[in-house]
Amino acid sequence: MKKQSLKRDLTGRILGYLRPYKWHVAASLVLSLLYVGGVLVGPVLYGEAIDAMLGQGKVVFSTVFAATAGFAGCVLVAALAQKLLGNCVNALCYRLVRDLRRDAFYSLTAAKVRYIDSHSQGDVMTRIVNDVDVISDGLLQGASQLFTGVMTILVTLVVMFVVNYVIALVVVVLTPLSLFVAAFITKRTFRNFSKQVAVQGRLAAHTKEMIGGQKTVILFNEEEYSCKKFDEIDAELYEVGWRAQFFSALTNPSTRFVNAVIYAAVGVLGAVFCIMSAESGGVLSLGALTLSGFTVGKLSVFLSYANQYTKPFNEISNVVTQLQNAFASAARVFEVVDEEGERTEGDKHLPAVRGDIRIEHACFSYNKESKLIEDLNVSIKAGSKVAIVGPTGCGKTTLINLLMRFYDLDAGHIYIDGVDAKDIPLDEYRKMFGMVLQESFLAEESIAWNIAYGNEHASRDQIEAAAKAAYCDYFIRNTKNGYDTILHGNTSISQGERQLLCIARIMLTHPPMLILDEATSNIDTMTEMRIQKAFKKIMQGRTSFIVAHRLSTILDADLILVMNKGAVVEQGTHAQLMEKQGFYCHLYNSQFAS
Repeated sequence: MKKQSLKRDLTGRILGYLRPYKWHVAASLVLSLLYVGGVLVGPVLYGEAIDAMLGQGKVVFSTVFAATAGFAGCVLVAALAQKLLGNCVNALCYRLVRDLRRDAFYSLTAAKVRYIDSHSQGDVMTRIVNDVDVISDGLLQGASQLFTGVMTILVTLVVMFVVNYVIALVVVVLTPLSLFVAAFITKRTFRNFSKQVAVQGRLAAHTKEMIGGQKTVILFNEEEYSCKKFDEIDAELYEVGWRAQFFSALTNPSTRFVNAVIYAAVGVLGAVFCIMSAESGGVLSLGALTLSGFTVGKLSVFLSYANQYTKPFNEISNVVTQLQNAFASAARVFEVVDEEGERTEGDKHLPAVRGDIRIEHACFSYNKESKLIEDLNVSIKAGSKVAIVGPTGCGKTTLINLLMRFYDLDAGHIYIDGVDAKDIPLDEYRKMFGMVLQESFLAEESIAWNIAYGNEHASRDQIEAAAKAAYCDYFIRNTKNGYDTILHGNTSISQGERQLLCIARIMLTHPPMLILDEATSNIDTMTEMRIQKAFKKIMQGRTSFIVAHRLSTILDADLILVMNKGAVVEQGTHAQLMEKQGFYCHLYNSQFAS
């Protein structure tokens, strides 16, 4: 029941994306009617021609000629309608896919950092790119046949009941056999295709990880393990994919067999009616039932209609693979679309930020089983230079994530100038901080564009001034096009130079508060000394947080927060902490022990 409910929900969601394009849908329905009309009127015309040639028509030549001309016209109308219908459905599907991919990407950019951290990049990319393409392929093949198929079934049923409702009832009674067979196989197909797209995501994630970390893989001679794991996932994908294709391949021949039985039943019963009608002088009596005469021409019409009636079921079974794959992919894409975004609202505004920060009774953990930060209390004065130190895994980066509201507190509060951070609009709150991470983010754009990222109105002079302050102007001018050089894979920019560009970006924004998370970890000692001087300039009058492993870089900090196991175990200046002879003193001496 859950799977059926899931399919209904997915169908409803997809149909919801069609609402803005109601005129395309209406045009598709009209063209479907024209196509179905052209296809279904034709058999009536050549049925009349057959009866005329058998001496059952009024005027043989005129009837045959008119029927032939009419049949040719129906063929032309059906062909033109089919062509226009294809164009209309293509436009409809591509617009739907465009909107779906856009919503998935927008949802991803607004998603909580927790979601990004808990999903591999390869899997997320597969959902937005590959899975949406799978939906497109399934809809392009399924939607066009859905329009015409439904119309064909309905109109054919009406005409068959008008011609001979007894034979029409036989067709209707036998039809559920085809539907039952298709439904039985489809359930298993959907389950296997759901597994297939999940394994594809794992394979993409592993491939991205191995390519991104190729140097590390080669360094530790782990190529064999990497290939072995790839083979394991690939073998699993083969097994699941084989099962999915096997069950989907059963649908078409199975439904065709049932439809052939229906066609044969119509032929035998129709032939019997033709003989009985001829023997009774054109009137067919079945007990209390009296039917109009059943001729050879009407039999040919009925056989054609029986074939037309069952044809949509065959066509749908032909694309059941794509449709089931599309549903499985849609479930993964809508999972991204439905991902809860960050809480951005707030009614408190701080036009002039001083930088007083107070953390009261803060509690946070990434999972309920493992506690990290419990009852953290810290008070920081505006303009202070605050260093956060401690061993790996003590909670330094977590505290920064909480300050930036990348993660929400489980309990407690963070106040900025006396205002609860949750009451400040998120876009305003984030602009209060300038952050330089250990990992450098640079887009495939020009160097000038990357420096001005976050300050799009900056002039070229301001960009160059920031680059000079960050000591990266010299190497920028040595690139092929200077500040207009596009950064991509073959641009020879070292990791240290990339970090300098990120530092220049922050220097251009002039935020009220700064966060430097190992901001100089990839920079040589001489350049680091220069950068530290530049940092001192921009930190003047600003509340600054420095996460550092090299304790020599934070000796002049106004406040040092010493963390261990998620708690601030000590706080004070360097001199005060050294005098205590506590945890910080042990850390400091361990770094400078001779």
